[in-house]
Amino acid sequence: MKSTAALALAAVIAVGGTAGGYWFGTRSATPPAPAADAKPARKLLYYRNPMGLPDTSQTPKKDPMGMDYIPVYEGEAEATPAPAGQVKINAERIQKLGVRTETAELRPLGAQIRAAGRVEPDEQRLYTIAPKFEGYVERLHVNVTGQPVARGQVLFEAYSPELVAAQREYQIAAQGVESLKNAGNEAQAGMKQLAESALIRLRNWDISDAQLRALAKSGAATRTISFQSPVAGIVTEKKAVQGARFMPGDALYQVADLSRVWVMADVFEQDIAAARVGAPVKVRVDAYPDKSFDGRIAYLYPSVNADTRTTPVRVELANPGLLLKPGMFARIEINAGSSAQVLTVPTSAVIDSGTRQVVLIAEGEGRFTPREVKLGSRGEDRVAVLDGLKAGDAVVVAANFLIDAESNLKAALGGFAPPQPAAASVGHKAEGVVESIDVSDGTVMLTHGPVASLKWPAMSMEFKFANPSLQAGLKPGAKVAFEFVERAPGEWVITVIRPAATTSAAHAGH
Repeated sequence: MKSTAALALAAVIAVGGTAGGYWFGTRSATPPAPAADAKPARKLLYYRNPMGLPDTSQTPKKDPMGMDYIPVYEGEAEATPAPAGQVKINAERIQKLGVRTETAELRPLGAQIRAAGRVEPDEQRLYTIAPKFEGYVERLHVNVTGQPVARGQVLFEAYSPELVAAQREYQIAAQGVESLKNAGNEAQAGMKQLAESALIRLRNWDISDAQLRALAKSGAATRTISFQSPVAGIVTEKKAVQGARFMPGDALYQVADLSRVWVMADVFEQDIAAARVGAPVKVRVDAYPDKSFDGRIAYLYPSVNADTRTTPVRVELANPGLLLKPGMFARIEINAGSSAQVLTVPTSAVIDSGTRQVVLIAEGEGRFTPREVKLGSRGEDRVAVLDGLKAGDAVVVAANFLIDAESNLKAALGGFAPPQPAAASVGHKAEGVVESIDVSDGTVMLTHGPVASLKWPAMSMEFKFANPSLQAGLKPGAKVAFEFVERAPGEWVITVIRPAATTSAAHAGH
């Protein structure tokens, strides 16, 4: 009985083991369910140059610097390429780059010509006191250069033997005319002619009528004669010295009437066509930064300075309170605008290559078309468009060069290379250390770590700043995190830069 039970138990165990093995084998052979996050294999399109140059390859290779070409997979290139000559950027990139547009519109073009000049006395209001006879300075009444004088104020008294003799001659002739009243006509005529000759001689020496009347009334010759200021002004030159001898024609005093002055400005050659006689001008000087003086262009000189390529322009203006001093440095603004309506766009909308001018037309849905235009005169912040646009066209006025970097605009314009397959995103991120900064050139030398999006190894290279404000606070040795784009083949521009610690802290918070 015991042996029979043992055999039965062994049989049950064997059957159970066989069934369990079959069940376990069946479970192990069932293929696992696919993972939810598994991605399908991507199709390789081509390999592009790691430095962004217009060079692609169908097989892996290295550039002259030993860097591997970057693979571009299906889906990374533009799904629906833009028409030839058109640029397409997604909405996220447009917002990040800060693209802004304005419409071309008809409006008066306000033009301002700015130039530097200097204040000078009005040459028509300069007066020189120069005796016409020989004599001596007997007494000085005004003996300081720069002293203000009134019209008719005595400047100095002069003694001249020649003048005394001429006065005596006139007195004798006048007395002779009086004594010959009852004489014959011929005698009276001869004496009158002698008296008139003596009088003319005194007048030719600039003896005033008042002095001549006093001489005729007194009947005695005066030893000295007074010289008066012919105008109210400032003594700008004094050569008279008390007791000194002077000769006919010697300039003893110069008096300037500064109630009106000139500003002699140097206007650049390209602005001469817009400047015109009679145009209103605003003049400012450093001495009175809160004041402006109004004047008008009185004369455009007919010559150009070959060294500075400028033309002198004379501005005449009033000088209330004599605030403007000769020799002052002045800045002028000439209103050369016109009331005529012309088609204009903001100056920032124009991309000027030197040989042609191009604007970017916003077509909507992130599409931009470069269009060559012909420009006219320039205003304060706008420029006239003669050909290539019509009123209402939306043009890009901000981030033009970043669109250029984002889309390789030069290739789109067809000026440098044939169209290449669209590359992967050109916005890249990296971290590094600031080696040096060139503020004048707007560049920075960075030692950065590997750039995964470009498959760059760690290295040192030079970047440019998108705008000068990005340089603020940067110092050599600072650790930074930055984003950059390719503005032109081989030209890399930083669009965002911040301390690396801030970035690390932000990731830690997430």
